[in-house]
Amino acid sequence: MATLHSLALSSPFSNSLHKPPSYSVPSSIVHQSINSSFNGQTLRMSCLRLPMLTQKSAMHMPVIMMAKPKIQFIQGTDEQTIPDVRLTKSRDGTNGMAIFTFDQPSVFDSSGEIGDITGFYMIDEEGVLQSVDVNAKFVNGKPSIIEAKYIMRTPRDWDRFMRFMERYSNANGLQFIKK
Repeated sequence: MATLHSLALSSPFSNSLHKPPSYSVPSSIVHQSINSSFNGQTLRMSCLRLPMLTQKSAMHMPVIMMAKPKIQFIQGTDEQTIPDVRLTKSRDGTNGMAIFTFDQPSVFDSSGEIGDITGFYMIDEEGVLQSVDVNAKFVNGKPSIIEAKYIMRTPRDWDRFMRFMERYSNANGLQFIKK
């Protein structure tokens, strides 16, 4: 089953998120009036006056942290090998499985120094998806392939996984091919 861990936001600006909202908006996105296509009515927005910032004043804007999507077998050590991913989904769409195949994964290079493989972790800006269904295949007594399975038991799990895969594929140049 997938577990979701939220990333902690730690910055000097995080204290401002607990105060009543007061936002500073860049002047490039503020307009005197905007025409709305909704019923042909004009939408008027008042001009926002921005205070002049000095070196002593701090700008209080929410900070958005974007994490590059990554896969790990040992927490804290990113896997450099791009996997082959096969997806299956039940006919009714309620559950599915993703099978990741890593040929000569980089984790074998560092696992002796850093530690043992503890699971399969897919990490992005939404959190962590994880599985413990990880198997290694050996050729001539040496590890060659890692196969990891991630099971999605609900449509919500499927949607979350697909959001991760979209981010991961965009970051690593993967392409979806339907067979």
